Amino acid sequence: MSWLFLSLNIMDLLASLLQQLISSIELVMFFLVIGGGLFLLFQIRAKPLLLIKTSFQLLFSKEGGAGISRFQALSAVLASTVGLGNISGVAIAIYMGGPGVMLWMWVTAIIGAIIKFYSCTLAVLYREKEDDGSPLGGPMYYMKIALPKFGKPFAVWFSIAGLFGVLPAFTTNQLTQTLVSVIDPNQYIDLGVLNWKIVIGLILALLSAFVILGGLKKIVEVTSMLVPIMVGLYFGIGVSMLAMNAEAIIPALQQIFSEAFSGHAAATGGFWALVILGVRRAVFSNESGIGNAPMYHGQSNTKNPIHEGLVASLGPILDTVLVCSITGLIIIISGATELTQLNGIELTLEAFNRLFFGIGDELLLLMVFVFGISSLFTYSYYGVKCLGYLTQKKWGPWYNYIYIVSIVFSAVATVDLVIGIIDLSFALMAIPNMITLLWLSKKVKGLLFATA
Repeated sequence: MSWLFLSLNIMDLLASLLQQLISSIELVMFFLVIGGGLFLLFQIRAKPLLLIKTSFQLLFSKEGGAGISRFQALSAVLASTVGLGNISGVAIAIYMGGPGVMLWMWVTAIIGAIIKFYSCTLAVLYREKEDDGSPLGGPMYYMKIALPKFGKPFAVWFSIAGLFGVLPAFTTNQLTQTLVSVIDPNQYIDLGVLNWKIVIGLILALLSAFVILGGLKKIVEVTSMLVPIMVGLYFGIGVSMLAMNAEAIIPALQQIFSEAFSGHAAATGGFWALVILGVRRAVFSNESGIGNAPMYHGQSNTKNPIHEGLVASLGPILDTVLVCSITGLIIIISGATELTQLNGIELTLEAFNRLFFGIGDELLLLMVFVFGISSLFTYSYYGVKCLGYLTQKKWGPWYNYIYIVSIVFSAVATVDLVIGIIDLSFALMAIPNMITLLWLSKKVKGLLFATA
């Protein structure tokens, strides 16, 4: 088993290296996502947030023409964001920074809704057409079309970072860990934890291949069915658990607000590190500023860019404000954070088990599986778009095979390594995307106030 220990040491070394790289650029990401997002928020006077009723109405309205519907676009985006980032990512944030980190996740979600409004409006405003006439949009296209001087280098930068940022590392890792922890397959067939992780990784790879090799239409068809079910199930069970412990909600909220300004956890390095941690995990959860969502919304059959932007702004509200809040409150109320050895999905499993009659972990397992599978289905398309832009559109689907192979690797990787890969890649994607949004913000503002 010496090779195993060698592999683990290499993973730990890579994780440490990635963390150092993240530390060097996270302040830039923080400034652009939060600082830039606040600028955009005040520029349009938070109008998309005031039009949330209109956004829901537009979500269920239909338009003809080539492309996918607004509902399908948002469902695909939510399938990739409402997932293990909401369940495991929140647990990691609380583990590292304490309950106070939740407040900064909420702040980032509100700002994120505005950022997604801008980015997805641009994704419809500046786009190309496929050979069959269907729309083709995303950050790399509005960068190239709207910023002729430096847009192409930005688009290449974004696409290269995207090839790594959309790998299924975190989702696969945490889904595998959940299945191993709850089911404990060794009690049935003693293969060892590592071998079982490989087996689970292979099964997940096969399931994902069945859907993603079918292309965009197959992906949106499956996610449009899964997303309403999984969000409704998680919301229903989560709210019932909170209702049974209603007396603990107010103290939990008080704890969140008091510790948000205290820099409670020494591991976070103080107040500002706590804020950055909250921003990082919120960005990881709802992907605001990253530029993933515009790649789906840019395929919408919407003719009005503002309408698509308004629908897209619902994503962070549903993802972080709703789902992440439920997860965070359950973890805090349960007292599972007292078990300092638990992190990630194991912490959330313990919290659910404590609050739901000792069977909460089994229920969470079901939801995690649906969440995880839907995320695996949708993320591949982002990579297809990135590779297609960097090479030729016809070569884009080859990314699916890289993606499928990476699922097996991610199943056995360490959680620190996969978090490092995603955090670094997301930061590198956010920088060119946020600069572009700020540069083109006046255009979006003009369209909004001319339309609404």
